[in-house]
Amino acid sequence: MSAAEPAPEIDNPAPVTPLAPQPLQGQDSSQRRSPISRFAFALLLVLTLAALGASVLLWQKLSGIQEQLARQSADAGSNAVEARAMARQAQDLARDVAGRQAITDTRLSEVALQRTQLEELMQSLSRSRDENMLVDIDAGLRLAQQQAQLTLSAEPLLSALRTADQRLSRAGEPRLVRVRSAIARDIERVKSAAITDAPGVLLRLDEVARQVDDLTLANAVGPASPASARRADTVPARPQPWWRKWLASVQEEARSLVRVSRIDQPEAVLLAPDQAFFLRENLKLRLMNARLALLARQTDAARADLATAAAALTRYFDPGSRRTQTLATSLQQMQLQLRSVDLPRIDETLAALAAAGASR
Repeated sequence: MSAAEPAPEIDNPAPVTPLAPQPLQGQDSSQRRSPISRFAFALLLVLTLAALGASVLLWQKLSGIQEQLARQSADAGSNAVEARAMARQAQDLARDVAGRQAITDTRLSEVALQRTQLEELMQSLSRSRDENMLVDIDAGLRLAQQQAQLTLSAEPLLSALRTADQRLSRAGEPRLVRVRSAIARDIERVKSAAITDAPGVLLRLDEVARQVDDLTLANAVGPASPASARRADTVPARPQPWWRKWLASVQEEARSLVRVSRIDQPEAVLLAPDQAFFLRENLKLRLMNARLALLARQTDAARADLATAAAALTRYFDPGSRRTQTLATSLQQMQLQLRSVDLPRIDETLAALAAAGASR
């Protein structure tokens, strides 16, 4: 029967006695489990709500932490910028302080120098006239002694000693008599010392070095001998035919091609013409070495160089030439002049001046 069809009508239905519902076994178990399910559902709902609330709180907390971190990052950035600016300012300030310190140090050194000068000025003003004179004489004598040692000449030292003696004689102080006596003894000692005339020797060395290029070598072919020239001059001049003049010129040319002479040292004959330049230059260098040794106050080395130059002069150059003989004589004289005698010191005069200044 379908749902659309109407239900059949029943006449006088018999009264039905309602039966008491019999409880089923399945319904009893469901009714017994429903309070537990509800409690579990309520507990789960509470837990869910609690978790949702905790999540919301955690999210809010995380949002607050993010905002705080953002603010801290911004603050850190601004602090870094400020720190860089402060670092630049500190660097500029340090440079400024360094510049000011340098200026201050310079001014301090100037002030210290001025203070030293003022102290020296005050000391010089506090000294008496005699003390100033003694100090001036001592300084002048020491300077003259150094100049004499540099120039290898006693003239600066003698001049300073004489000037000091004249100043002391004009002072007329009895206590300065010992100083004058010491000066007189030092003057006699300097005069009696055999001192090399170094400036004169240096001038003679320069002159010899300039004349080396004009020297004649021992194996050089020179003009006709002076005797033949004198014989040619003594022959009376008379007219001769042309063929005789031509024959005389040929004889002169042939005579100049051959020269007979005595040479004791064979190395002078074996010297090549292109080596003559180097021989002269070596001789000049030897003379220059002697000059430098003399300026360096090494008289022994200077004498050795002069001896070597004289030996080369007599070995490779013409000993009969007047120029060669003159230079050899000059070298021998310079060797005799170079005596290794030191300048006498004036320690006695300096000691007397110091004693006179201390006694004051």
